[in-house]
Amino acid sequence: MQSGLSPRGHHNAHGPFRAIFIFSLLVLFIATASRIALGLWQADRVAAVDGWSHLLIQGLRVDIATLCWLWGIAALGTALFSGDHFIGRLWQPILRVWLTVGLWIMLFLEASTPAFIEEYGIRPNRLYVEYLIYPKEVLSMLWAGRKLELIFSVLLTIGTLWGGWILSGKLTKNLRFPRWYWRPVLALIVIAITILGARSTLGHRPLNPALVAFADDPLVNSLVINSAYSLVFAIKQMGSEEDASKVYGKLDNAEIIATIRQESGRPDSAFTSTDIPSLSFNQASYTGKPKNLVILLQESLGARFVSSLGGLPLTPNIDALSKEGWYFDNLYATGTRSVRGIEAVTTGFTPTPARAVVKLGKSQVGFFSIAELLKNHGYTTQFIYGGESHFDNMRSFFLGNGFSDIIDQKDYKSPAFVGSWGASDEDLMRKANSEFERLHSEGKPFFSLVFSSSNHDPFEFPDDRIELYEQPKQTRNNAAKYADYAIGEFFKLAKNADYWKDTIFIVVADHDSRVGGADLVPVSRFRIPGLILGDNLAPKRDHRIVSQIDLPPTLLSLIGISDSYPMLGRDLTQVSDDWPGRALMQYDKNFALMEGKDVVILQPEKAAQGFEYNEKTEQLTPYAPAAAALEKKALSWALWGSLAYQQELYRLPK
Repeated sequence: MQSGLSPRGHHNAHGPFRAIFIFSLLVLFIATASRIALGLWQADRVAAVDGWSHLLIQGLRVDIATLCWLWGIAALGTALFSGDHFIGRLWQPILRVWLTVGLWIMLFLEASTPAFIEEYGIRPNRLYVEYLIYPKEVLSMLWAGRKLELIFSVLLTIGTLWGGWILSGKLTKNLRFPRWYWRPVLALIVIAITILGARSTLGHRPLNPALVAFADDPLVNSLVINSAYSLVFAIKQMGSEEDASKVYGKLDNAEIIATIRQESGRPDSAFTSTDIPSLSFNQASYTGKPKNLVILLQESLGARFVSSLGGLPLTPNIDALSKEGWYFDNLYATGTRSVRGIEAVTTGFTPTPARAVVKLGKSQVGFFSIAELLKNHGYTTQFIYGGESHFDNMRSFFLGNGFSDIIDQKDYKSPAFVGSWGASDEDLMRKANSEFERLHSEGKPFFSLVFSSSNHDPFEFPDDRIELYEQPKQTRNNAAKYADYAIGEFFKLAKNADYWKDTIFIVVADHDSRVGGADLVPVSRFRIPGLILGDNLAPKRDHRIVSQIDLPPTLLSLIGISDSYPMLGRDLTQVSDDWPGRALMQYDKNFALMEGKDVVILQPEKAAQGFEYNEKTEQLTPYAPAAAALEKKALSWALWGSLAYQQELYRLPK
């Protein structure tokens, strides 16, 4: 294309696009090699969906589209500006920086992908970006638990930037440049190639992850795309993801509201507002003097770590306490991150494909929480944490929505142990106990959310507290066992304290750790422990399917708070034991509704799929088509959260 374009060329001269072409070949090699390596790592799952040909062919398609996005404008600038003149000399270092940084981004993201997959079961997505805004916590965590990976990433960055700069310098020397009258033609050709390559289709919709998805395994689907494409697409979606109707489809607002009201189990007469469609009056089961409420939210403590739920023998204290209270066999988290668990247990809000409301703009003030409701009833409301409360925007959300007192790392005097995430769980529990004793002595009812952190990578906790389950010490299983130890120590203190007889406690996980699997939604990895304890609370083992959103209405009922609120979860004290139960689960962009053993899963821009869940084998067996009634319920639940958030409907009356 470039021969004969300039009389100034000489024997060894090269065209101005040489550097872009060579760097593109390097990126294609990196992306393809990474995809093959990741596929070999997950060979069983790739083979299970007969995915190798799709992985490589469609993967190359995505990589070419990525190159068009990455360097299309650079190629256009080269066609227009390259030359032996002032603008050309100015353009050359810009092009070199562009190529070098682009190469580094592609290589760095692919190199960091295995660790991300190991943690989250999918290629880098928006979580990759969200964690970057907390450099102190993330860097301390990486240094404590992943020193080799951190050192390697620094060396990789230095080596790639240095090598890319040297190579780009060599490739942009001794060039021949097109004559001025060829440049508009070249520019049009570059624009056409860039647009066609980036769209990668002549269809109505351009290339996106859904277009190349082919399996019912989210990880294998994510391997088709490269990590840079995955990350940029996730960032782009963050701006529009708040509207679930753009993801799953549409229903009339009236139909959504009618369905979610019916599915809440409340009679029509309970709903008291047209301005706040989900607002209903709820009569508490307990009618005595209102009790205190303590939520002990446990970081990453999935059911698979809990012996009494069929998991590993890591929780002797929870197992023993389970015989003293209301214990849930089939409680399911709404999501896979702490903020989603916080969203569910403090606001009862349904999960959406957007970020949890803890981090969204419209919910920072005036969004319903049980803290706000209890504050209106004269309660002191607290959040107690061992780390820094600004993490994940918790402090801002809590202070704007009913929490009057925030206790975090700076408030601990001489803690027994401080790790990357702050004071240890035992320090947290001792601090909580002292706060409860103080508040009880002042004669004030209180609500406290106590959030643990020791059971989090890099799994740091004090020596000589537990008999280690395995070696080395800093493992997920050992940290889970230490978290259980801290719970046991807390209840030893609480049972001997004056506030015990006046308080309802719940021990519940925010989510399981490292949620992943071959299913569109790995249902078994959403199962978490939940245990309600209190003086004179009859022991009970509950086999119904329960969602995290059912916990706050149930807790309000147990502590004796009758009032109107917008939560749609069930008050489990007033639901019959033969109710099969219902759970809502958000797994990245996929949404699942489970009723009894029936599951419907919604995916972006795809038809709903129906499954039967086997609790014993923890497997989903597909059946088609999805039951129309269940599909409508799932879509209504998924759309309600977006509707309520966008139109600011999830609140108390002003």
